[in-house]
Amino acid sequence: MNSRNVKLRSTTTKLVYTGMLIAISFVGSLIKIQGSIALDSMPGFFAALFLGPVYGALVAGLGHILTAATSGFLLTVPIHIVITLEMAVFAYIFGVVYEKSNGIIASIVGILLNGIGSVLILAPITTWLQLPLNGKAFIMAMVVPLSLASAVNIILACIIYKIIEKRAR
Repeated sequence: MNSRNVKLRSTTTKLVYTGMLIAISFVGSLIKIQGSIALDSMPGFFAALFLGPVYGALVAGLGHILTAATSGFLLTVPIHIVITLEMAVFAYIFGVVYEKSNGIIASIVGILLNGIGSVLILAPITTWLQLPLNGKAFIMAMVVPLSLASAVNIILACIIYKIIEKRAR
C-alpha cells in the first residue's frame, strides 16, 4: 500500500478534499488561455495523484464542465460532454500511469492524451456536427494551445503533489 492511501483512508476525508479541489477547479476555469481552454484541469490531475485515479477523474470531468459553463459552451453542449468524458478518462489514465511508473512518463502520457489525443477524437465529431471550426481546421487551431495548457496543468499538479508528499514525510 502506498503512502497516499495510508494517510487518506477515510472516504469522508477524500470527499472533502474532492470538494475543495472541484472548487479550486472552478477558480482555474476562470483563468482562460483560449476560449474554453483554461487552468481547470490542474486540480483533477493533482487529485489523481493525491487521492487516486477515480477521484482525479471526477475532479477533472467536473472541472471541464465548469470551464465550459463559464465560457458559454463555445463548442456546443455535445462537444463539451465529450470533452468532459475525455478529461475524466485522461486524468484516470494519468493517475494509473503515475502509480505504475513515474511522474515524467505520466506527464508525457497526460499531455499527449489531453493535448493531441482529445483533438483527434473531437475533429470528426466537429465535422459531423458541422461546426464552423471543424476537421483539420479544428485540429490546427486547438492542438498547440491545448497542449500548452495541458503541460501547464499537469506539470503544476506534479510539482504541488511532490511538495505535499515531501512535507508529509
